[in-house]
Formats: sequence, structure tokens, C-alpha cells
Amino acid sequence: MTDPHTMTKRATMIEVARLANVGTMTVSRVLNNSTHVSPETASRVHAAIERLGYRPNEIARALRGAKSKSIGLIVPSLADPFFAICAHNINTVARSQGYAMILASSNDSPDTEFAQAEWMLQKHVEGLLICPVSAAHPSRLGDPIFQRTPIVSFDRPLALPNVASVVVENHAGAKKGTQHLIEHGHKHIHFLGDAPDLFTIKTRHEGYRRALLAAKLTPGECMTCNSEEAVFDYLKRVLAEPHAPSAIFAGNNRISRYTFRALNRLELRIPDDIAVIGFDDFDMADMMQPPLTVINQPVDLMGRTAADVLFEKLRLPMEEWPEQESRTSLKVQLVLRASCGCAFGASTVEE
Repeated sequence: MTDPHTMTKRATMIEVARLANVGTMTVSRVLNNSTHVSPETASRVHAAIERLGYRPNEIARALRGAKSKSIGLIVPSLADPFFAICAHNINTVARSQGYAMILASSNDSPDTEFAQAEWMLQKHVEGLLICPVSAAHPSRLGDPIFQRTPIVSFDRPLALPNVASVVVENHAGAKKGTQHLIEHGHKHIHFLGDAPDLFTIKTRHEGYRRALLAAKLTPGECMTCNSEEAVFDYLKRVLAEPHAPSAIFAGNNRISRYTFRALNRLELRIPDDIAVIGFDDFDMADMMQPPLTVINQPVDLMGRTAADVLFEKLRLPMEEWPEQESRTSLKVQLVLRASCGCAFGASTVEE
């Protein structure tokens, strides 16, 4: 039970040392789980801490090189709901471990990513979770200053030694979605991506192509549909060609929304005139007209898994970190609605 007088002010390490009849250095060793303190002495220190309600100053301990009980998270954009969901779940895991989370955005710039990561090291974070910038920009996170810091990437792998990554089955999901459109009888299916060097888009495009080539069909794609106008211009052009697409595979949820708007502007009916499947579910996708069929990736699980992997690594000494990159791949699901041509209001989920 905490003494009443300790509730009016923060107890100090000196007061703990006096009550336990030890030096302040001994109290510090107990707090840092040092093996150089006898069980009897440690017991007296813990009893004094409990009686006084002492709470160590985490910031001061961090400045002395002790654990800060914090991790850093860097994402490409704070405006993207996908990363907001990941951040929420990472923070939930961190709090369950007694850790705080520092959040920053790289704006998909390798220099900003490096600067944010370096700043976080100055704040004594114990580990970093990063969704890396596009592969078109060489990462600077291989700098020696990060060698002693556990790093886990998510959504996109980071090809650096000792870095673990958590991704989803992008290739398999895109292949399955494309096969579903083929089963509906579509022979001219176009893929829309917004960044040809981005791991997720590149891998999904490969899965799409694999499905088409296996069916002896010819791929058609736009890998630079990175704005609503770009999607509209591309669809307006290809839909006027002799072998116009009868179906669209949208590479991410942003492109799915752009596609719906473009087809509405072109006064085309979905799926009667053209079918649509998108990679990644999002709020209101099931409320669109018609409801959007998607490849659903487990965003919540990605955030939690990435955080779990980081905390597993934090428990290991540096010399036990695996030298090679390790990768965890999470399964995706085809969620059938109506935009692909299935019965209106369909909600069947296929593994």
C-alpha cells in the first residue's frame, strides 16, 4: 500500500535508497534488472518502490542510455486510411507491451525517411517499424547508424540485412481476382496501377499477367494511373479502341474509387458495360453502386503482426538476429459483391 504522504509529490530515487538502506546506484541496478544485486537486496528495493509509489523518470533514463520504452513508426503518408489503420493496430500492440509509439511520415521521400529515422534514434527509440519508400528510390536505412536498431518493414519489404518484413499475398490475390473475371467470360481485362516501381503494384501486376497468360489472353495495362484524371483519360482512350476492355482490375483502393468515378463520367454501367474488381477493401466499398468486389487484405492483422515481429526481435540480443531478411506473408480473400458481375448484393467470401 502506498503511503498517503507520497501521493502529494513524486518520490525520488534517493528516498527509495534511504528506505531500502542501499545506495542510489543499487536502486538503478535493480530498475535495470542487473544481475549484480543479491535477491535479498533487490527485494528490499522493490518493497521500498512499492511503499513510496516510485515511478522512474523514463526520459532521464533514456538519456543515460537505458531503455526508453518507445518505438518509432514511419509511413509514406498520414492521409492514407490504410496506414492509419496499420498505425492504430501497431500502437495497440505497443501499449500492451508498455511502450509508447512515435509516428512520422516520409512523404515517400528517401531523404525524409532517413531524417525521420535518424531523429527517432536521437529520441532513443528501441526499434523502428517502417513502410519503406518506393523501390525507385534507394533506401538510406542501410546506414551504419541503424545497425544496432531492430527494424521491421511492412506492406513493402526492405532488402537489407537483419530486416524482417510483413507483407500480404499480393501476387496470389491479384491472380485469383483476375481468374474470377476470366470465369465471368471476360477476355479483355486491363490492370490499372499508379506506380510501376512500387512493390505492391508491381507484384499484383505480375499476378494479373500470370492469370491472363495462363488463359492465353493478352494483358493491357496502365501503370501510371496516379490521379483521377489519369484514370479517366486512359479509360476514355482504351474504351474507344476496337478491343476495348470489358473488365478492369484496379491495383489499390484509391484506383478503385477513381475507376468508379471515371466510368460514371463516361456514362458506363457497372458491371453491365464493364466489370470492376479492386485490390484492397475500404469503408463504403460495399455501399458503392454497385457494391465493389475486392481482394481484401488483412490490414489490422498486418499492423499487429509487424509490431509482434518487432517486439520478438527486441527480446533477442543483437548477435542472435538472423543475418538474412525474413518475410511473413499474410493471406488475402476474394470478397464477392456485384461489380464483377456476381448477383447483386452478393457477399460470399472465397478463400
